[in-house]
Amino acid sequence: MGNTNQSSENVYDMDDYISRLFWTNHLTEPAIRSAIQALQLPSGGRGLDAGCGIGSHTLWLAEAVLPDGHVTGVDISRDFLSHAKEIAGKSRLAKQVSFQEGDMNKLPFDDDSFDWAWSKDCLWSGPKEIGCAAEDPLLLVNELKRVVKPGGIVAVLFWSSQKLLPGYPLLEARLSATYAANLPFTEGTNPELHTLRTLGWLQAINIEEPKVRTFVAEVQAPLNNKTRNALTISFQMFWGEAESEVIAEDWAEFQRLSRPDSPDFILNLPDYYAFLTYSLFYGKVAK
Repeated sequence: MGNTNQSSENVYDMDDYISRLFWTNHLTEPAIRSAIQALQLPSGGRGLDAGCGIGSHTLWLAEAVLPDGHVTGVDISRDFLSHAKEIAGKSRLAKQVSFQEGDMNKLPFDDDSFDWAWSKDCLWSGPKEIGCAAEDPLLLVNELKRVVKPGGIVAVLFWSSQKLLPGYPLLEARLSATYAANLPFTEGTNPELHTLRTLGWLQAINIEEPKVRTFVAEVQAPLNNKTRNALTISFQMFWGEAESEVIAEDWAEFQRLSRPDSPDFILNLPDYYAFLTYSLFYGKVAK
């Protein structure tokens, strides 16, 4: 997801943060895998996962380029990389991936090093320690382009929307209108830097045939335990820091619906349905 909404006091509780990423990856995996499939990455090619985090989508990318492809994951967080290496080492794809420390603002690779480059939920501002480092996302997209061979693919994927509180559209709208839920899209941010304007970024750096597609990860009752846990964590990731920005009645309603110990926990609804969307922007480096 695009925004963890963690305050400065707890954002560096890395074990908790990694756990949250693991669970939300379970929830969003169908949409992300569909996006990867849509790219039709060349089998046997060498690819880059910039801002690879805990490495889940690095492995999904590697699956897409079997049997002879290879994916290099890069992240600035050593904690993320340690986790990614551990998970990859236990995978059948261990030989198809590698990981190294690096800053997306200046990737540690020569020009034209990869057949394609991918980045998920990284081209926006935020703490470098959790992989967000885009004071100017256009420059970072250009850095992805730099390391891709002519004719290769540059692709960026962003969380773009969610509907997680069915039956409570006004409450969800008010929660989603808070500063906490919209970081880093704060008041005064240049509209051209919003992620849904990424086509313009690709056009500005002369990426050919720029395209965008949106993919859905959806769930419906009955929910298994993994999905319930992932959704519960997602409630907190989206809106857990919004208490000071909504009226007391709205916050109490959110707690009533989002807490597993509440008799009105929304995930207990027999007709529960929810979705999240991810939008994929991609094109080719000019030959």
